Amino acid sequence: MALTPRETPSPTSPGTLPIAGLVLRPERRTSNTTIRSMQFGLHLLTAALVVISAIRAVLSGAPLALAVGSAVVISCWYLAGVLMAGRVQRTSMAGWWLLGLALLWIGAVTASAEFLWLAFSLWLLAGYILPWRWAVAFSIVVYAMVAAAPILEFGSTTFASAIGPLLGGVFALSIARGYVELVQDLRERQALVVSLTHAQAEMTALQEELAQTQRISGALEERTRISRDIHDTIAQGLSSISLLATAAVENAQIQQMPRTLQQVDALARDNLADVRRIVAALAPAELEEGALAGALGRMLERLSAETGLRTEVRVDEGMPALPTTVEVALLRTAQSALANVRQHAEATRVVVNLADAGNSVRLDIVDDGHGFDVLAWDRAFEGLGESGAGGYGMHSMRARLRELGGGLDVESRPGEGVALSAHVPLTQGPKDGA
Repeated sequence: MALTPRETPSPTSPGTLPIAGLVLRPERRTSNTTIRSMQFGLHLLTAALVVISAIRAVLSGAPLALAVGSAVVISCWYLAGVLMAGRVQRTSMAGWWLLGLALLWIGAVTASAEFLWLAFSLWLLAGYILPWRWAVAFSIVVYAMVAAAPILEFGSTTFASAIGPLLGGVFALSIARGYVELVQDLRERQALVVSLTHAQAEMTALQEELAQTQRISGALEERTRISRDIHDTIAQGLSSISLLATAAVENAQIQQMPRTLQQVDALARDNLADVRRIVAALAPAELEEGALAGALGRMLERLSAETGLRTEVRVDEGMPALPTTVEVALLRTAQSALANVRQHAEATRVVVNLADAGNSVRLDIVDDGHGFDVLAWDRAFEGLGESGAGGYGMHSMRARLRELGGGLDVESRPGEGVALSAHVPLTQGPKDGA
């Protein structure tokens, strides 16, 4: 059991057990050998002083029964305080216990001055149990009793009789104060360890929360990527299949059916390949067959074959090799833009231009369709979010390009076609503007 001084506990603190003013906290038992040794030393010192005082009292002529009786009463009172400490929850009882011990000591001193030896234990206990000011006052009273005893018994005293107890009292209080400081320092260290443990637990919880947030963020980013890929590939392909099927039903020309079915089959196969690559997070199927320029040419050939549009691809000579991420972004932009031309523009001609702009690459897609009011479309899209007709494709193109530090510019007026320009820096870095 670890005994601690009266300053540290609160009488109502859970888990605290006052022992004659000293408090035991079972949940914070310490194996500190210094503190345990000092506690044991106090009890051993008190027992030794009681025995020595009783023996010297008998040898000095005091009645045997009175000397032994005083020693027994003091010992029982001291032992009762130690034993009752685990059952008494009020630290105020410690002060009363010490006062009772002092009164018994005074009674023993009146029987024999030899019991003055116990003053040293009283000074130690006062330093342990009482607040510092009360401990000093108590010690002064005890010293006064020690200093006055020779005068009362012999009628005189000596310098040694006066200064010796004074030095002993100061020494005892110093030891008690050092013990108090030692225990308080230990308690502060224990509190610091508990605080650090709690902080570590909180840090671990925060790290787990951060990891969970990052996982959620990654999942959202992946969901957005897949959504864009589905829109730019599968959705556009299914839309083309739907348009071809509708046109075949409306024309009802038997001789055109094989060609239409071949086109539908080709689109379906391309969509199937895109689905597989989206799931596997690979580059588009078109780019597996060559560079971006070749993929754009094949897309326009297919568009021309399916719709009858006049198409043209222009690629700057000496176009540098582009990073895969840039090629994918520009290819998806072209797919989405050409799908809009197919579905909404009612154009007769479309031109795609891939140009080297120095530190960036630019993809221009121009058609001669009926066009639209860009400002009105922007306002409508801001009001409708991603639910506006055709709005998601343009929004997806811009978002994809911005992730690479690029942007998308759109110029159009009703009846004047659409000019769309996508640009991506070759030294990639995200930025806020379009």
